[in-house]
Amino acid sequence: MAEIRVLVLRTAGTNCDQEMCWAFEMAGAKAETVHVNRLIDEPEMLADYQILALPGGFSYGDDIAAGKILANQLIHHFNDQVRQFIDADKLVLGVCNGFQVLVKAGILPGVSHNGTKLHTTITYNDSGKFEDRWVYLEPGTDKCVFVDPGQRIYLPVAHGEGKVCFAREELLEQVKEDGQVAFRYVDKDGKFGDYPVNPNGSTDHIAGLCDSTGRVLGLMPHPERFVHRTHHPRWTREDVQQADGLNIFTNAVRYFE
Repeated sequence: MAEIRVLVLRTAGTNCDQEMCWAFEMAGAKAETVHVNRLIDEPEMLADYQILALPGGFSYGDDIAAGKILANQLIHHFNDQVRQFIDADKLVLGVCNGFQVLVKAGILPGVSHNGTKLHTTITYNDSGKFEDRWVYLEPGTDKCVFVDPGQRIYLPVAHGEGKVCFAREELLEQVKEDGQVAFRYVDKDGKFGDYPVNPNGSTDHIAGLCDSTGRVLGLMPHPERFVHRTHHPRWTREDVQQADGLNIFTNAVRYFE
């Protein structure tokens, strides 16, 4: 199999790019960080990669709103290239700030099967503070190539703006009907709950969304922070044998086999 190449996009304030690279390399890909200014100068370089990854952090200090400035750069400088990238059967992953960027660029949740524009945003946590904790996630779809259907996972969150909201109730229903809810926050038994089970008050407990193709995924929790069993906060007491976050990266690489 040809080497799978991953472009990890970074800019001022990005701080999870190296972890993202390491996670993809553990999964068998070749990952490299590329500054957004370089991609603006050479947008055609995106075609040389199979996966585009937008990592977490605080791009441009989260001025205006989290992810908004980088989202505007995507829209105005290489929107066509990103669309062509997705249409070419390639993958896009956005984590935390990267998820915020994808939503505010209109890439997620995108357009429904009937052509409806799914207006969505990610805003301030209901708690009014930065949330840094571990959460359980239940898969909500079997169409997303990153997701193992039916496998509950455990990942850390670290964000101040993680509440997924929809402009209208019917848009949420459309997203659910199209199978675009990738993950929901649950407790250890798989049940929905209020804070802190749902750490930000996200609508319908949504922790991650995919697009209608299943090849673009955005999620607030950080899979790249749990790619080795020793990353688990109780790895010795619970005899942890697997790293839930690594599966997301492994599934992405396996997609091209």
